[in-house]
Amino acid sequence: MSIPLLICDDSNMARKQVKRSLPGEWDVDITFATNGVEGLEAIRSGKGEMVFLDLTMPELDGYGVLESIKNENLKCITIVISADIQPEARERVMALGALDFIKKPINGEKLTEVLSRYGLL
Repeated sequence: MSIPLLICDDSNMARKQVKRSLPGEWDVDITFATNGVEGLEAIRSGKGEMVFLDLTMPELDGYGVLESIKNENLKCITIVISADIQPEARERVMALGALDFIKKPINGEKLTEVLSRYGLL
């Protein structure tokens, strides 16, 4: 059974790069969101059991999405993929419930390693 995977990033290039970096054997049903508002709608409608989330987006940023996930007790696993590699950013997203933090540009080997570490493959 495929996993509903949401890739939430305002950059079309970044969304495509994440999709290309996914392990070939991973059975996922991909939905794209271009901002946090769209992302939350997708999560609420069941299209994001697994979420790859950017931090810097228009309308609602990744921090706002994580806060909403936490406050609404939405059931999803979130991995942040962001170019903001400040230690404070990592600490903040982890405190908000993100499973992990991967820096952009994403690397397929790193993504596979993180997914394997948490038993998600």
